[in-house]
Amino acid sequence: MAEELRIDKWLWAVRIFKTRTMAGDACRAGKIKIDGNAVKPSRILKPGDVMSVSIGPLTRTLKVKALIQNRVSAKLVPDSLEDLTPPEEYERIKFMHELNAEHRDRGTGRPTKKDRRIIDRLKGPEED
Repeated sequence: MAEELRIDKWLWAVRIFKTRTMAGDACRAGKIKIDGNAVKPSRILKPGDVMSVSIGPLTRTLKVKALIQNRVSAKLVPDSLEDLTPPEEYERIKFMHELNAEHRDRGTGRPTKKDRRIIDRLKGPEED
């Protein structure tokens, strides 16, 4: 285990981001915060640090349990981080996904103009 590790490398290693570049870009964009302050990709992590990671509409709260240098399999990720994200956050994302999705049976093709009008009426007026 490493004694010190950059935050971008750790986020990549525990599979929060697909590439280390994406992790660094998220840090530079201010989407990674420790103690409410945005951090740079070169920020050194310590075990016990708690961070908030904004990925799209989801804001995850993560606690560093261990520092790892290399990317690990998904089964080993819980050894390195603790997910402190409240369940309400996941429920909110699930609700948003269900609210915006229409169900169409497979093989029915694209909606007709009449179907589209019905769908739009059910979804309600669009607010710009």
